Amino acid sequence: MILFDKVSKKYGEKEAIKQVDFEVKEGEFLVLIGPSGCGKTTMLKMMNRLIPLTTGTIYINGKRISDYNINELRWNIGYVLQQIALFPHLTIEENIAIVPELKKWKRSRINERIKELMALAGLDYATYKDRLPEELSGGQQQRIGVIRALAADPDILLMDEPFSALDPISRVKLQDELITIQKQIKKTVVFVTHDIQEALKLADRICLLKEGEVVQVGTPEEIVNHPKNDFVAEFVKNQVFNLKTIIKPVDGREVLAQVQSNDSLERILNVLSEYETVEVIEDDEVIGMLERKHAYQEIAKELESVGG
Repeated sequence: MILFDKVSKKYGEKEAIKQVDFEVKEGEFLVLIGPSGCGKTTMLKMMNRLIPLTTGTIYINGKRISDYNINELRWNIGYVLQQIALFPHLTIEENIAIVPELKKWKRSRINERIKELMALAGLDYATYKDRLPEELSGGQQQRIGVIRALAADPDILLMDEPFSALDPISRVKLQDELITIQKQIKKTVVFVTHDIQEALKLADRICLLKEGEVVQVGTPEEIVNHPKNDFVAEFVKNQVFNLKTIIKPVDGREVLAQVQSNDSLERILNVLSEYETVEVIEDDEVIGMLERKHAYQEIAKELESVGG
């Protein structure tokens, strides 16, 4: 579907991407991850010609991207940014309709597509279609950003850290929704993140970068259990969320729910969404407790620090 053939990118003497060879398969969810400055976003932007290559070739469906008409190329690639970038003066319906209108779809087809996508994202059409972006929460705006990128039914979806600016609860919910949407639409997705937990949750395969080079490409299981070298092993290990760093001592109050110290962040957040306070269990013993407000604040700090 998308093939990198000895692709390099230089900025002056600095080589940001170094002779990269790899392939994104049709219909797969591939995550690009690595330390800050490793070249993730540069690789993403080269795919839709926002950044020109220095050497090498990128192919989409066997055709050089340089041989595509630029509008033809970009209309077939949805693009979702962290900044969302909805047009503030346009309604939600008008925002979603932009690319289908440029492609001169019939109005009836555009309306059906908008209703279909808003339902897919769990947003009632009648309730939200005439609202402006400022009237929506951050999570709702990001949902609109995702479905706007899908509006013209592109084959490829590029996503550049789309959830990293959201609070932990909204982030987990949008990850879950993206998984649900992908099961239905089966697009080819390339997703940039700095968060290994997000990568492990979403990806069919993960491409780990370091200083502009591909270090390892593999399934989440392969990345975690069969790291290619010490860098991969340390990168995964150092980003595992450590619940013990945010627990408080038990203070004697009655607590109705529990989580395990090695539970996933997703499960912890789901339990905290229902209970104000939870106990943390390790080896069948209570080792501390979490208060919802404090936990949200501390989890957000940890996620931010992981991002560098």
